[in-house]
Amino acid sequence: MATNRLNVLLSSLTKCSNAVSEWFQQNALLLNPDKTEAVIFGTRQRLSTIDGTQGITIASSSVHFSDAVKLLGVTLDQTLSFDQNVSNVVRSCTYHTRSLRHIRPLITADAAKMIASSIVGARLDYCNTQSASCLVQQHVT
Repeated sequence: MATNRLNVLLSSLTKCSNAVSEWFQQNALLLNPDKTEAVIFGTRQRLSTIDGTQGITIASSSVHFSDAVKLLGVTLDQTLSFDQNVSNVVRSCTYHTRSLRHIRPLITADAAKMIASSIVGARLDYCNTQSASCLVQQHVT
């Protein structure tokens, strides 16, 4: 039952992506299927019942499902747990705050704290606003 429903949904998604590709061509735009990613969102229990090895066809090219996709700098995994995104943000913040050591002797302690706070705050705020807008878009559509 779940497999039939998935096949119907994948067929519908393929038709939709073909329509988008056609619209792109009619408006002198190009859809690059090599840079296109796809992911199936769901609970772990639901995802375990789905055969995620198949993919969808976009612009006559097969696109396989990924475990996660990056959308506007935010990594969305299959279960929307944001674990991978948190790891990416922590890695980025660590890299940039550690790079402050190169200029630390040239600035005051207050300036260093302000720069470090700005580095971390900007990445956290960006993730929160982008994640919230992505989730709102998913619930609306």
